[in-house]
Amino acid sequence: MSNLPGFSHPSRRRLLCVALAALGIVASGSALAQEQTLRVGTVSGPDAQVWQVVQKAAKRQGLNIKVVEFNDYVQPNAALDAGDLDANSFQHQPYLDSQVKQRGYKMVSVGYTYISPLGIYSQKLKSPKDLLQGAKVAVPNDPSNENRALLLLAAQGVIKLKSGVGANGVNATPLDVSDNPKKLKIVELDAAQLARSLPDVAAAVINTNYALAAGLQPARNAIALEDIHSPYANVIAVRTQDKDKPWVKKLVAAYQSEEVRQFMKSEFKGAMVPSF
Repeated sequence: MSNLPGFSHPSRRRLLCVALAALGIVASGSALAQEQTLRVGTVSGPDAQVWQVVQKAAKRQGLNIKVVEFNDYVQPNAALDAGDLDANSFQHQPYLDSQVKQRGYKMVSVGYTYISPLGIYSQKLKSPKDLLQGAKVAVPNDPSNENRALLLLAAQGVIKLKSGVGANGVNATPLDVSDNPKKLKIVELDAAQLARSLPDVAAAVINTNYALAAGLQPARNAIALEDIHSPYANVIAVRTQDKDKPWVKKLVAAYQSEEVRQFMKSEFKGAMVPSF
């Protein structure tokens, strides 16, 4: 095998090896530099579990995700607004909208993640359409979840709401029911008590966490569930100034990957439903 021109001397060959090694280090450093590190805030529990899967998918997008866990719903938005995070993922659109309005945050949603669907449950019926005249239907008594419950009942065609309520930040109450052909009696209860009320009402609209605590499986036991594209599907949020940056699309693509979808389906069995 012939030598490279000009590098027949042993010392010159050593210089060539050193030079090539240096180029290798530079190339390696360049590859590492291309991997972008992002700090993403979420809440401890199932959300954080999902982000462990997202981290692996993000590697293929050239992203190194550092997950920052919080134990409340206030700090993640404050941290994003302050620039301590690049993105967060824990809230639905109405909550984000209210935070932007109340606190003046400049942040937007850039992609859907999942919904923990509110469900209608019953020990007596197989469908909301089976509700009898004058039947009692229990709903959560806090404004946000009561609004969700009434929207779900309206989506099932058993009531109608006045125009302009139930969306755009205007929470509906039973006083906003404009059409109630079966004269249903809306019973307002604390959300944590709804599952216990099932023997005493025809149906109850129950949050997923309380349904699971009562041994109810949304996919199996609910007679109706929120649509996966409900306004209450959770979102990924970023600062408005970042929304068009290339890493945002990569981050959303990593979350909305097939492996994340399959993980949710197998791990949470209907308690967290992909909304992408």
